[in-house]
Amino acid sequence: MDPSSPHDGRRARHERAERRYLRGPQSAPFELVHALRIFSEYLRGLRALHRVGPCVTVFGSARLGESDPAYDLGRRTGELLARAGFTVMTGGGPGLMAAANRGARDAGGRSIGCNIVLPVAQPANPYTDRVVSFQHFFVRKVMLVKYSFGFVALPGGFGTFDEVFEAATLIQTGKISDFPIVLLGREFWEPVADLLRDGLVARGTLERADVTRLHVVDTPEDAVALVQQSSRRYGLRDEPGFIPGRPSA
Repeated sequence: MDPSSPHDGRRARHERAERRYLRGPQSAPFELVHALRIFSEYLRGLRALHRVGPCVTVFGSARLGESDPAYDLGRRTGELLARAGFTVMTGGGPGLMAAANRGARDAGGRSIGCNIVLPVAQPANPYTDRVVSFQHFFVRKVMLVKYSFGFVALPGGFGTFDEVFEAATLIQTGKISDFPIVLLGREFWEPVADLLRDGLVARGTLERADVTRLHVVDTPEDAVALVQQSSRRYGLRDEPGFIPGRPSA
């Protein structure tokens, strides 16, 4: 990071303020200013994304590139979602997020990124029509959920699991509608589903219905079909001339 750059200097100040905020109680003026910054970021996200839908959010690792088989799955998923009339939304970063955005662009659809600003820079991928960058993970996660009619998860790490289970918790608790959560890549996701069924359900910490909301599939075609089936329940429909990224009239 070049401290002489105004942009990098501002980012460093934000990072220091966020770490300080999360260390525990701070002075009232500091917490008020920080809360206003959070609200400003939230409002900026709302304004930027207000007309992007209907979206499907694709989660996935920033670390798996074009040499990984999951990259082709992500790219094909983005393409099929765009052809089905959805805006493809991702976390805006590289790897499998870039794959989904790239597929949407290949198909002439709308491609959106909600990037996160990190101490180790995560550049936004070049396949988005619009990218909104956030300092706070929790604001970003609201945006990734708020405009979506479904979620497709490619292989990933902590961030991907966090996003998947955040969406699952919101559905479980009735905070959002029962949108599909599709886990794409059976070899990667089936052990997770087994743990939920054989561990958490058996232990009594989950209901079996909670697990059935997670659909493990192997092909982008199956993933997109599940999203389309669900979306019809919420007023979206397949029709000639349906413009990618715009709801039906």
